[in-house]
Amino acid sequence: MRVGLFIPCYVDQFYPNAAIATLQLLEKLGCEVVYPQNQTCCGQPMANSGFEHLTHGCNELFIKNFDGFDYIVAPSGSCVLHVREHLHDEHDEAKAVDIRHKVYELTTFLTDILKVESLPARFPHKVGMHQSCHGQRGLKLSSMSELVAPAFSKPGSLLAMVKDIELIELNRVDECCGFGGTFCVAEEAVSSKMGKDRVADHLQHGAEYITGVDMSCLMHMEGILKRQGSNVKVMHIAEILNGVEN
Repeated sequence: MRVGLFIPCYVDQFYPNAAIATLQLLEKLGCEVVYPQNQTCCGQPMANSGFEHLTHGCNELFIKNFDGFDYIVAPSGSCVLHVREHLHDEHDEAKAVDIRHKVYELTTFLTDILKVESLPARFPHKVGMHQSCHGQRGLKLSSMSELVAPAFSKPGSLLAMVKDIELIELNRVDECCGFGGTFCVAEEAVSSKMGKDRVADHLQHGAEYITGVDMSCLMHMEGILKRQGSNVKVMHIAEILNGVEN
């Protein structure tokens, strides 16, 4: 199985440990992983700001970098959702469609494609799981609390395989953190208040770490935690599943 490793630009620049953990975890599970050196932004920030017509260069570069892989995996639900729904090529749309169907968020790839049933990981800490909106509502990584339906969580099922981890229960299991990409710039006051509420739920239940599938959401909450002088840390789920402990 040949996997193309898609690393979002903000992970590459600010949280390389999440990228390294993703690579190591996939290799441990038997994948041949290749990181295309020339990859850049997928174009999501422009599209979210109303400028999707300016993302043609991003689309063409993405297709050039990731054409030919069996699967494409990324530690970011929001970037994966953008590619799956918005990748186009005016010269070869069939190739764009093929690549869209091969792009997977990490935890979905682990549960649905590799069908992981156990992990040799240990993380002896109290951890709060943040369900990011793009992953939950766009990629269907977990159930939504407002629906009368059986509950499930792909990230949660993987975390449950980690030895000695204690997953805390939150009052609002799928509340938005307020990041929302460019929303946190356009509506900073609302975004900040939502983030403080999301962090407070984790703190109330004694979390030592907050984890999730989107480093962007975790980055937003990390800023709030640091401004509050909290010792609680954020960590991408890949680092926990890979057995990394800081």
